[in-house]
Amino acid sequence: MLARGIVAIVKPRFVSAVLAAILMVGLCVPAETRTEPTTTKKAASYLVGLQLYTVRDECAKDLPGVLKAVAKMGFTGVEFAGYWGYSAQDLRRMLDEDHLVCYGSHIQVSDLMPDKFDQTVAFNKTLGNKLVTVASIPGNMRNSKEAIVKTGKLFNELAKKLQHEGIMLAYHNHMDEFKPVDGEMPWYTFFNNTDNNVKIQFDTGNAMQAGQQAAPYLLKYPKRVMSVHFKDHSDTNPNALLGEGDEDWKTTVDILKHKVHPRWFIIEQESYPFPSLVCAEKCLRTFEKMMSEN
Repeated sequence: MLARGIVAIVKPRFVSAVLAAILMVGLCVPAETRTEPTTTKKAASYLVGLQLYTVRDECAKDLPGVLKAVAKMGFTGVEFAGYWGYSAQDLRRMLDEDHLVCYGSHIQVSDLMPDKFDQTVAFNKTLGNKLVTVASIPGNMRNSKEAIVKTGKLFNELAKKLQHEGIMLAYHNHMDEFKPVDGEMPWYTFFNNTDNNVKIQFDTGNAMQAGQQAAPYLLKYPKRVMSVHFKDHSDTNPNALLGEGDEDWKTTVDILKHKVHPRWFIIEQESYPFPSLVCAEKCLRTFEKMMSEN
């Protein structure tokens, strides 16, 4: 609008001079006050959050400050794995202040039992959360094929109850899901015996730690993969950041973008070659590059 006004009120021969002057003013702005775009258009089209376990050390000291830093980095949401003593109302207020959205919350099976179910639902509704994810299954619920099948039936029931509340239920893998139990991979046993209401949060780093590339598992039930933990693992570098480990990211990203289409992309880093907040930002920049290049 400013440029049009200038063109309208000055003589044509002065237009180029005026515009040149405007350009020079912009170039003279001190570098420290100029902000450069860090997120490409392609990467910005994805809902990318930070699993706050990544920065658990900082959250324990100053959660409000961490959320502000995370928002400034370019994350659009967060996933919780604990609440550091804050109420749901306080957490929601902080998220709203920093224009962040809750992209999920890690809970335990016990949080969905009758004595805690209503409390868990109310807490997550206040957060605005649409996905609760069971972070791990107790050993006695997965130490045999029979136990895993029984656990799957329980998840079917819990998923239906949560669906009535407008919340989805997902399961998050660790390493043990890829170690055979009674001759079968527990990951397949569990998801083969759960229905489509039980969603998948696939953790690439945990699978890679068990020696498993993500691709075949992502393609098994593509429509059930709601969330993916972008995390790497290296057998030779215990502090590998995203893109520095053994995961075949070119194949994985291609599958996620063109065949699976998860709703949420969650960055997680569990070990630190740098301060945890620095690691989080480095991983986000790598994520942006991955999603733009593939």
